Amino acid sequence: MGAGSVEVGTVDVWLPGSGSVVSWHPTPASLEKARQAPINTAPASYMQVQHLRGFCEFAARGLDYSRLVMGSWDRPGRGDIRALTYIINAHLRRHDTYRSWFEYEGMDRVVRHTIADPADIEFVPTKHGEMTPKEWQKHVLDTPSPLDWDCFSFGVIQHADHFTFYAIVDHLHCDPTLLGLLYMEVYLRYGALVGGAAPNSLPPAGSYEDYCVRHRRFTSALTPDSPEVRRWIEFAEHNDGTLPNFPLPLGDPSGWSGGDVVVEPLMDGQQTARFESACIAASARFSGGLFAAAALAQYELTGERIYYGLTPTDKRRTPTEFMTTGWFTGVIPLTVPVDPASFAATARAAQNSFDSNAELAHVPFDRVLELAPWLRRPGPNFTMLNYMDGGLPPLSAIVTSQLDGAKAGTYVDGRTPAHLYMSVGRLFDETSMAVFFPDNPVARESVIRYIETVKSVCARVAEGRDFASLLRIGAQV
Repeated sequence: MGAGSVEVGTVDVWLPGSGSVVSWHPTPASLEKARQAPINTAPASYMQVQHLRGFCEFAARGLDYSRLVMGSWDRPGRGDIRALTYIINAHLRRHDTYRSWFEYEGMDRVVRHTIADPADIEFVPTKHGEMTPKEWQKHVLDTPSPLDWDCFSFGVIQHADHFTFYAIVDHLHCDPTLLGLLYMEVYLRYGALVGGAAPNSLPPAGSYEDYCVRHRRFTSALTPDSPEVRRWIEFAEHNDGTLPNFPLPLGDPSGWSGGDVVVEPLMDGQQTARFESACIAASARFSGGLFAAAALAQYELTGERIYYGLTPTDKRRTPTEFMTTGWFTGVIPLTVPVDPASFAATARAAQNSFDSNAELAHVPFDRVLELAPWLRRPGPNFTMLNYMDGGLPPLSAIVTSQLDGAKAGTYVDGRTPAHLYMSVGRLFDETSMAVFFPDNPVARESVIRYIETVKSVCARVAEGRDFASLLRIGAQV
Protein backbone atom coordinates (compact mmCIF):
# COMPACT_ATOMS: atom_id res chain seq x y z
CA MET A 1 0.00 0.00 0.00
CA GLY A 2 1.21 3.49 -0.65
CA ALA A 3 1.28 6.73 1.28
CA GLY A 4 2.53 9.36 -1.12
CA SER A 5 5.34 7.67 -3.03
CA VAL A 6 6.52 5.64 -0.04
CA GLU A 7 5.24 2.08 0.30
CA VAL A 8 3.67 1.38 3.68
CA GLY A 9 2.26 -1.95 4.79
CA THR A 10 2.82 -5.26 6.51
CA VAL A 11 5.44 -7.85 5.64
CA ASP A 12 2.76 -9.56 3.50
CA VAL A 13 2.91 -6.71 0.98
CA TRP A 14 6.67 -6.22 1.25
CA LEU A 15 7.56 -7.99 -1.98
CA PRO A 16 10.90 -6.65 -3.19
CA GLY A 17 10.82 -8.77 -6.36
CA SER A 18 13.09 -11.51 -7.56
CA GLY A 19 16.75 -11.20 -6.75
CA SER A 20 19.60 -12.71 -4.80
CA VAL A 21 19.46 -11.98 -1.07
CA VAL A 22 22.51 -11.26 1.10
CA SER A 23 21.97 -10.57 4.80
CA TRP A 24 24.29 -9.45 7.60
CA HIS A 25 24.37 -11.22 10.97
CA PRO A 26 26.87 -11.49 13.85
CA THR A 27 29.85 -13.82 13.76
CA PRO A 28 29.99 -16.70 16.29
CA ALA A 29 32.69 -14.76 18.14
CA SER A 30 30.39 -11.73 18.47
CA LEU A 31 27.53 -13.90 19.69
CA GLU A 32 29.82 -15.39 22.32
CA LYS A 33 30.99 -11.94 23.42
CA ALA A 34 27.35 -10.94 23.83
CA ARG A 35 26.54 -14.11 25.77
CA GLN A 36 29.39 -13.38 28.18
CA ALA A 37 28.63 -9.65 28.44
CA PRO A 38 28.58 -8.60 32.10
CA ILE A 39 25.58 -7.19 33.92
CA ASN A 40 25.26 -3.43 33.58
CA THR A 41 23.44 -1.55 36.32
CA ALA A 42 22.20 1.11 33.88
CA PRO A 43 18.41 0.78 33.73
CA ALA A 44 16.40 -0.01 30.63
CA SER A 45 14.10 2.80 29.53
CA TYR A 46 10.43 2.66 30.47
CA MET A 47 9.59 2.06 26.79
CA GLN A 48 12.00 -0.89 26.66
CA VAL A 49 10.56 -2.42 29.85
CA GLN A 50 7.04 -2.01 28.47
CA HIS A 51 8.12 -3.67 25.21
CA LEU A 52 9.75 -6.64 26.96
CA ARG A 53 6.74 -7.04 29.26
CA GLY A 54 4.36 -7.00 26.30
CA PHE A 55 6.42 -9.56 24.39
CA CYS A 56 6.55 -11.93 27.37
CA GLU A 57 2.87 -11.52 28.25
CA PHE A 58 1.81 -12.16 24.66
CA ALA A 59 4.10 -15.20 24.47
CA ALA A 60 2.50 -16.61 27.65
CA ARG A 61 -0.88 -16.36 25.88
CA GLY A 62 0.46 -18.03 22.75
CA LEU A 63 0.40 -14.80 20.74
CA ASP A 64 3.08 -13.40 18.45
CA TYR A 65 3.82 -9.80 19.49
CA SER A 66 4.29 -7.13 16.82
CA ARG A 67 7.77 -5.74 17.38
CA LEU A 68 9.84 -5.04 14.26
CA VAL A 69 10.69 -1.71 12.62
CA MET A 70 11.57 -2.25 8.96
CA GLY A 71 12.61 -0.01 6.10
CA SER A 72 14.13 -0.27 2.64
CA TRP A 73 15.63 1.85 -0.14
CA ASP A 74 16.46 1.02 -3.75
CA ARG A 75 19.77 1.99 -5.31
CA PRO A 76 20.95 1.58 -8.93
CA GLY A 77 23.72 -0.85 -9.87
CA ARG A 78 25.21 -3.80 -8.03
CA GLY A 79 25.61 -3.71 -4.28
CA ASP A 80 29.22 -3.68 -3.13
CA ILE A 81 29.19 -6.25 -0.32
CA ARG A 82 32.58 -5.22 1.06
CA ALA A 83 31.58 -1.56 1.30
CA LEU A 84 28.24 -2.41 2.87
CA THR A 85 29.93 -4.65 5.44
CA TYR A 86 32.16 -1.77 6.48
CA ILE A 87 29.30 0.73 6.74
CA ILE A 88 26.86 -1.60 8.55
CA ASN A 89 29.47 -2.42 11.19
CA ALA A 90 30.31 1.27 11.55
CA HIS A 91 26.63 1.98 12.23
CA LEU A 92 26.32 -0.81 14.81
CA ARG A 93 29.49 0.20 16.65
CA ARG A 94 28.50 3.88 16.63
CA HIS A 95 25.26 3.42 18.62
CA ASP A 96 25.54 1.93 22.10
CA THR A 97 21.99 0.58 22.22
CA TYR A 98 23.14 -2.29 19.97
CA ARG A 99 25.63 -3.39 22.63
CA SER A 100 22.99 -4.27 25.23
CA TRP A 101 20.65 -7.21 25.67
CA PHE A 102 18.11 -7.80 28.43
CA GLU A 103 16.70 -10.47 30.70
CA TYR A 104 13.06 -10.00 31.72
CA GLU A 105 12.45 -11.49 35.16
CA GLY A 106 8.79 -10.54 35.49
CA MET A 107 7.11 -7.77 37.49
CA ASP A 108 8.99 -5.26 35.29
CA ARG A 109 12.36 -6.43 36.63
CA VAL A 110 14.89 -6.17 33.80
CA VAL A 111 18.60 -7.02 33.84
CA ARG A 112 20.84 -5.34 31.26
CA HIS A 113 23.98 -6.98 29.85
CA THR A 114 26.38 -4.82 27.84
CA ILE A 115 29.27 -5.64 25.51
CA ALA A 116 32.15 -3.48 26.72
CA ASP A 117 34.07 -3.01 23.45
CA PRO A 118 32.16 -1.83 20.33
CA ALA A 119 34.80 -3.58 18.19
CA ASP A 120 33.49 -6.92 19.48
CA ILE A 121 30.43 -6.36 17.27
CA GLU A 122 31.14 -7.82 13.86
CA PHE A 123 28.44 -8.57 11.30
CA VAL A 124 29.31 -10.58 8.20
CA PRO A 125 27.37 -11.25 4.99
CA THR A 126 25.51 -14.49 4.31
CA LYS A 127 24.36 -15.39 0.80
CA HIS A 128 20.87 -16.86 0.47
CA GLY A 129 20.25 -16.79 -3.26
CA GLU A 130 16.78 -16.02 -4.59
CA MET A 131 13.78 -16.31 -2.28
CA THR A 132 10.12 -16.90 -2.95
CA PRO A 133 7.71 -14.45 -1.26
CA LYS A 134 7.03 -17.00 1.51
CA GLU A 135 10.74 -17.60 2.04
CA TRP A 136 11.29 -13.83 2.19
CA GLN A 137 8.55 -13.36 4.77
CA LYS A 138 9.98 -16.19 6.86
CA HIS A 139 13.43 -14.60 6.62
CA VAL A 140 12.02 -11.33 7.97
CA LEU A 141 9.91 -12.89 10.71
CA ASP A 142 12.74 -15.15 11.86
CA THR A 143 14.52 -12.09 13.29
CA PRO A 144 15.46 -13.07 16.87
CA SER A 145 13.27 -11.90 19.75
CA PRO A 146 13.93 -8.85 21.97
CA LEU A 147 15.26 -11.26 24.60
CA ASP A 148 18.12 -12.09 22.22
CA TRP A 149 21.04 -9.76 21.62
CA ASP A 150 21.01 -10.08 17.82
CA CYS A 151 17.41 -8.88 17.30
CA PHE A 152 18.44 -6.81 14.26
CA SER A 153 19.80 -7.52 10.80
CA PHE A 154 20.47 -5.83 7.48
CA GLY A 155 20.58 -6.99 3.89
CA VAL A 156 20.36 -6.38 0.18
CA ILE A 157 18.32 -7.93 -2.61
CA GLN A 158 20.26 -7.74 -5.86
CA HIS A 159 18.08 -7.20 -8.94
CA ALA A 160 19.10 -6.98 -12.59
CA ASP A 161 19.81 -3.23 -12.63
CA HIS A 162 19.52 -2.15 -8.98
CA PHE A 163 19.57 -3.43 -5.43
CA THR A 164 17.36 -2.94 -2.39
CA PHE A 165 18.99 -2.20 0.96
CA TYR A 166 16.84 -3.17 3.93
CA ALA A 167 17.00 -3.01 7.72
CA ILE A 168 15.07 -5.06 10.28
CA VAL A 169 15.43 -3.86 13.88
CA ASP A 170 13.41 -4.84 16.92
CA HIS A 171 11.56 -1.85 18.37
CA LEU A 172 13.51 -2.46 21.58
CA HIS A 173 16.42 -0.52 20.07
CA CYS A 174 14.78 2.17 17.99
CA ASP A 175 11.92 4.46 17.13
CA PRO A 176 11.07 5.72 13.60
CA THR A 177 14.04 8.11 13.65
CA LEU A 178 16.10 5.02 12.81
CA LEU A 179 14.95 5.33 9.19
CA GLY A 180 16.45 8.79 8.86
CA LEU A 181 19.68 7.76 10.54
CA LEU A 182 20.06 4.71 8.31
CA TYR A 183 19.47 6.82 5.23
CA MET A 184 22.27 9.14 6.30
CA GLU A 185 24.67 6.63 7.87
CA VAL A 186 24.30 3.75 5.40
CA TYR A 187 22.61 4.84 2.17
CA LEU A 188 24.42 8.16 1.66
CA ARG A 189 27.78 7.05 3.08
CA TYR A 190 27.70 3.97 0.85
CA GLY A 191 27.29 6.22 -2.19
CA ALA A 192 30.35 8.22 -1.20
CA LEU A 193 32.44 5.13 -0.50
CA VAL A 194 31.75 3.32 -3.78
CA GLY A 195 32.19 6.63 -5.61
CA GLY A 196 35.81 6.71 -4.53
CA ALA A 197 35.46 9.29 -1.78
CA ALA A 198 35.94 8.80 1.92
CA PRO A 199 32.62 8.37 3.71
CA ASN A 200 31.41 11.74 4.90
CA SER A 201 32.09 12.44 8.56
CA LEU A 202 29.10 12.31 10.88
CA PRO A 203 28.23 14.55 13.80
CA PRO A 204 28.84 12.74 17.10
CA ALA A 205 26.17 10.34 18.30
CA GLY A 206 25.04 10.38 21.90
CA SER A 207 24.57 7.50 24.30
CA TYR A 208 21.14 5.97 24.66
CA GLU A 209 22.32 4.26 27.83
CA ASP A 210 23.19 7.66 29.33
CA TYR A 211 19.74 8.92 28.35
CA CYS A 212 18.17 5.96 30.19
CA VAL A 213 20.16 6.83 33.32
CA ARG A 214 19.21 10.52 33.15
CA HIS A 215 15.55 9.79 32.54
CA ARG A 216 15.33 7.30 35.41
CA ARG A 217 16.96 9.84 37.70
CA PHE A 218 14.26 12.35 36.70
CA THR A 219 11.35 9.92 37.09
CA SER A 220 12.69 8.60 40.42
CA ALA A 221 12.43 12.11 41.85
CA LEU A 222 8.71 12.36 41.02
CA THR A 223 6.11 11.95 43.76
CA PRO A 224 2.31 11.65 43.73
CA ASP A 225 2.22 15.39 44.39
CA SER A 226 4.44 16.37 41.45
CA PRO A 227 2.40 18.65 39.16
CA GLU A 228 3.03 16.47 36.08
CA VAL A 229 1.92 13.35 37.94
CA ARG A 230 -1.22 15.05 39.26
CA ARG A 231 -2.19 16.06 35.72
CA TRP A 232 -1.71 12.49 34.45
CA ILE A 233 -3.81 11.18 37.33
CA GLU A 234 -6.59 13.64 36.54
CA PHE A 235 -6.49 12.60 32.88
CA ALA A 236 -6.68 8.89 33.74
CA GLU A 237 -9.51 9.41 36.24
CA HIS A 238 -11.57 10.99 33.44
CA ASN A 239 -11.02 7.74 31.50
CA ASP A 240 -12.15 5.21 34.12
CA GLY A 241 -8.75 5.11 35.76
CA THR A 242 -6.68 4.34 32.68
CA LEU A 243 -5.94 5.57 29.16
CA PRO A 244 -8.64 6.29 26.53
CA ASN A 245 -9.88 3.56 24.22
CA PHE A 246 -10.66 3.62 20.51
CA PRO A 247 -14.25 4.85 20.16
CA LEU A 248 -15.50 1.86 18.13
CA PRO A 249 -15.46 -1.91 18.81
CA LEU A 250 -12.32 -3.89 17.92
CA GLY A 251 -13.55 -7.42 18.50
CA ASP A 252 -12.80 -9.81 21.37
CA PRO A 253 -9.16 -9.25 22.45
CA SER A 254 -8.87 -12.89 23.53
CA GLY A 255 -9.31 -13.87 19.90
CA TRP A 256 -6.81 -11.42 18.41
CA SER A 257 -4.19 -13.06 16.23
CA GLY A 258 -2.18 -11.02 13.77
CA GLY A 259 -2.44 -7.44 12.61
CA ASP A 260 -3.05 -5.53 9.42
CA VAL A 261 -2.58 -2.00 8.11
CA VAL A 262 -5.05 0.20 6.26
CA VAL A 263 -3.58 3.24 4.50
CA GLU A 264 -5.97 5.80 3.04
CA PRO A 265 -5.51 9.33 1.65
CA LEU A 266 -7.19 11.96 3.80
CA MET A 267 -6.53 15.06 1.70
CA ASP A 268 -4.92 15.80 -1.65
CA GLY A 269 -2.48 18.68 -2.11
CA GLN A 270 -5.10 21.41 -2.49
CA GLN A 271 -7.17 20.15 0.43
CA THR A 272 -4.06 19.92 2.61
CA ALA A 273 -3.14 23.53 1.85
CA ARG A 274 -6.69 24.74 2.55
CA PHE A 275 -6.87 22.70 5.74
CA GLU A 276 -3.64 24.29 6.96
CA SER A 277 -5.00 27.76 6.11
CA ALA A 278 -8.07 26.99 8.22
CA CYS A 279 -5.80 25.92 11.09
CA ILE A 280 -3.79 29.14 10.89
CA ALA A 281 -6.98 31.20 10.76
CA ALA A 282 -8.04 29.43 13.97
CA SER A 283 -4.71 30.31 15.66
CA ALA A 284 -3.68 26.65 15.52
CA ARG A 285 -1.03 24.61 13.72
CA PHE A 286 -1.66 21.69 11.38
CA SER A 287 -1.25 19.27 14.29
CA GLY A 288 -3.90 21.05 16.35
CA GLY A 289 -6.25 20.98 13.39
CA LEU A 290 -5.67 17.26 12.97
CA PHE A 291 -6.50 16.53 16.62
CA ALA A 292 -9.58 18.73 16.25
CA ALA A 293 -10.64 16.67 13.23
CA ALA A 294 -10.25 13.50 15.33
CA ALA A 295 -12.28 15.09 18.12
CA LEU A 296 -15.07 16.13 15.74
CA ALA A 297 -15.05 12.70 14.11
CA GLN A 298 -15.39 11.02 17.48
CA TYR A 299 -18.28 13.35 18.33
CA GLU A 300 -19.97 12.41 15.07
CA LEU A 301 -19.52 8.71 15.87
CA THR A 302 -20.38 8.74 19.58
CA GLY A 303 -21.79 12.12 20.62
CA GLU A 304 -18.94 12.63 23.14
CA ARG A 305 -18.45 16.35 23.85
CA ILE A 306 -14.93 15.94 25.29
CA TYR A 307 -12.20 14.21 23.31
CA TYR A 308 -9.54 12.40 25.32
CA GLY A 309 -6.62 11.36 23.15
CA LEU A 310 -2.96 10.42 23.18
CA THR A 311 -0.23 11.36 20.75
CA PRO A 312 3.36 10.09 20.77
CA THR A 313 6.22 12.54 20.44
CA ASP A 314 9.99 12.40 20.07
CA LYS A 315 11.71 13.50 23.30
CA ARG A 316 15.05 14.23 21.61
CA ARG A 317 16.04 17.80 22.33
CA THR A 318 19.75 18.24 21.51
CA PRO A 319 21.60 17.90 18.18
CA THR A 320 23.48 14.94 19.61
CA GLU A 321 20.29 13.15 20.64
CA PHE A 322 18.90 13.58 17.12
CA MET A 323 21.96 11.63 15.93
CA THR A 324 21.33 8.79 18.40
CA THR A 325 19.53 5.50 17.79
CA GLY A 326 17.22 4.54 20.64
CA TRP A 327 13.60 4.66 21.76
CA PHE A 328 13.02 8.28 22.81
CA THR A 329 9.23 8.30 22.49
CA GLY A 330 6.97 9.96 25.04
CA VAL A 331 3.20 10.38 25.06
CA ILE A 332 1.19 13.60 25.36
CA PRO A 333 -2.39 13.42 26.72
CA LEU A 334 -5.02 15.57 25.02
CA THR A 335 -8.24 16.88 26.53
CA VAL A 336 -10.28 18.73 23.93
CA PRO A 337 -13.74 20.20 24.51
CA VAL A 338 -15.62 19.79 21.23
CA ASP A 339 -17.64 22.60 19.72
CA PRO A 340 -19.68 20.68 17.12
CA ALA A 341 -20.55 23.87 15.28
CA SER A 342 -17.00 25.25 15.03
CA PHE A 343 -13.84 23.66 13.72
CA ALA A 344 -11.93 26.83 14.66
CA ALA A 345 -12.95 26.69 18.33
CA THR A 346 -12.18 22.96 18.54
CA ALA A 347 -8.81 23.44 16.81
CA ARG A 348 -7.81 26.20 19.24
CA ALA A 349 -8.74 23.98 22.16
CA ALA A 350 -6.80 21.05 20.69
CA GLN A 351 -3.71 23.16 20.09
CA ASN A 352 -3.86 24.62 23.59
CA SER A 353 -4.15 21.13 25.08
CA PHE A 354 -1.22 19.82 23.05
CA ASP A 355 1.02 22.76 23.90
CA SER A 356 0.16 22.92 27.60
CA ASN A 357 0.59 19.15 28.08
CA ALA A 358 3.76 18.69 26.00
CA GLU A 359 5.94 18.49 29.11
CA LEU A 360 3.96 15.45 30.31
CA ALA A 361 5.66 13.40 27.58
CA HIS A 362 8.66 13.14 29.92
CA VAL A 363 6.54 11.30 32.51
CA PRO A 364 5.78 7.71 31.41
CA PHE A 365 2.34 6.43 32.36
CA ASP A 366 4.02 3.36 33.84
CA ARG A 367 5.72 5.68 36.35
CA VAL A 368 2.36 7.28 37.12
CA LEU A 369 0.98 3.79 37.84
CA GLU A 370 3.82 3.21 40.31
CA LEU A 371 2.89 6.41 42.14
CA ALA A 372 -0.90 6.02 41.84
CA PRO A 373 -1.58 2.26 42.17
CA TRP A 374 -5.36 2.74 42.11
CA LEU A 375 -5.05 3.50 38.38
CA ARG A 376 -4.93 0.67 35.81
CA ARG A 377 -2.68 -0.26 32.94
CA PRO A 378 -4.45 0.36 29.63
CA GLY A 379 -6.24 -2.52 27.95
CA PRO A 380 -5.71 -3.64 24.35
CA ASN A 381 -8.37 -1.25 22.99
CA PHE A 382 -6.47 1.91 23.88
CA THR A 383 -5.11 3.94 21.01
CA MET A 384 -2.77 6.76 20.01
CA LEU A 385 -2.86 9.16 17.07
CA ASN A 386 0.54 10.10 15.71
CA TYR A 387 1.24 13.00 13.34
CA MET A 388 4.38 12.98 11.19
CA ASP A 389 5.34 15.86 8.92
CA GLY A 390 7.38 14.96 5.83
CA GLY A 391 9.34 18.18 6.24
CA LEU A 392 10.65 17.15 9.66
CA PRO A 393 12.79 14.23 10.89
CA PRO A 394 12.51 11.28 10.53
CA LEU A 395 10.21 11.50 7.49
CA SER A 396 12.35 14.23 5.94
CA ALA A 397 15.03 11.61 5.26
CA ILE A 398 12.52 9.53 3.31
CA VAL A 399 11.42 12.63 1.42
CA THR A 400 15.06 13.39 0.60
CA SER A 401 15.55 9.87 -0.70
CA GLN A 402 12.49 10.26 -2.90
CA LEU A 403 13.86 13.51 -4.31
CA ASP A 404 17.07 11.61 -5.06
CA GLY A 405 15.02 9.03 -6.96
CA ALA A 406 15.29 6.22 -4.41
CA LYS A 407 12.22 4.07 -3.89
CA ALA A 408 11.56 3.82 -0.15
CA GLY A 409 9.36 1.66 2.03
CA THR A 410 8.46 1.26 5.70
CA TYR A 411 6.73 -1.81 7.10
CA VAL A 412 5.30 -3.55 10.15
CA ASP A 413 5.59 -7.27 10.74
CA GLY A 414 1.87 -8.08 10.75
CA ARG A 415 1.99 -9.78 14.13
CA THR A 416 -0.59 -9.04 16.83
CA PRO A 417 -0.41 -5.36 17.90
CA ALA A 418 -0.37 -4.39 21.57
CA HIS A 419 -3.03 -1.78 20.77
CA LEU A 420 -4.55 0.05 17.83
CA TYR A 421 -2.11 2.61 16.40
CA MET A 422 -3.01 5.47 14.06
CA SER A 423 -0.58 7.67 12.17
CA VAL A 424 -1.26 10.62 9.90
CA GLY A 425 1.58 11.55 7.56
CA ARG A 426 1.96 14.74 5.60
CA LEU A 427 4.17 13.82 2.67
CA PHE A 428 4.64 15.26 -0.82
CA ASP A 429 1.99 17.94 -0.09
CA GLU A 430 -0.65 15.29 0.59
CA THR A 431 -2.01 13.83 3.81
CA SER A 432 -2.65 10.13 4.43
CA MET A 433 -3.75 8.06 7.39
CA ALA A 434 -2.38 4.63 8.32
CA VAL A 435 -3.98 2.46 11.00
CA PHE A 436 -2.36 -0.71 12.39
CA PHE A 437 -5.09 -2.79 13.96
CA PRO A 438 -5.89 -6.34 15.16
CA ASP A 439 -6.81 -8.33 12.07
CA ASN A 440 -10.45 -9.31 12.55
CA PRO A 441 -13.66 -8.31 10.73
CA VAL A 442 -15.05 -6.20 13.60
CA ALA A 443 -11.89 -4.13 13.92
CA ARG A 444 -11.53 -3.75 10.15
CA GLU A 445 -15.08 -2.42 9.80
CA SER A 446 -14.57 0.00 12.70
CA VAL A 447 -11.24 1.26 11.35
CA ILE A 448 -12.65 1.89 7.88
CA ARG A 449 -15.66 3.69 9.36
CA TYR A 450 -13.40 5.81 11.56
CA ILE A 451 -11.06 6.78 8.72
CA GLU A 452 -13.98 7.74 6.49
CA THR A 453 -15.40 9.94 9.25
CA VAL A 454 -12.08 11.72 9.82
CA LYS A 455 -11.73 12.14 6.05
CA SER A 456 -15.21 13.66 5.85
CA VAL A 457 -14.39 16.15 8.62
CA CYS A 458 -11.11 17.14 6.93
CA ALA A 459 -12.94 17.65 3.61
CA ARG A 460 -15.51 19.91 5.26
CA VAL A 461 -12.74 21.99 6.79
CA ALA A 462 -10.84 22.22 3.50
CA GLU A 463 -13.98 23.20 1.61
CA GLY A 464 -15.03 25.80 4.19
CA ARG A 465 -18.33 24.08 5.01
CA ASP A 466 -19.85 24.78 8.43
CA PHE A 467 -20.32 22.16 11.12
CA ALA A 468 -23.82 23.03 12.28
CA SER A 469 -25.08 19.69 10.93
CA LEU A 470 -22.95 17.88 13.53
CA LEU A 471 -25.17 19.28 16.25
CA ARG A 472 -28.07 17.31 14.77
CA ILE A 473 -25.93 14.20 14.20
CA GLY A 474 -24.58 14.23 17.73
CA ALA A 475 -28.06 14.59 19.19
CA GLN A 476 -29.10 11.36 17.45
CA VAL A 477 -26.15 9.22 18.62
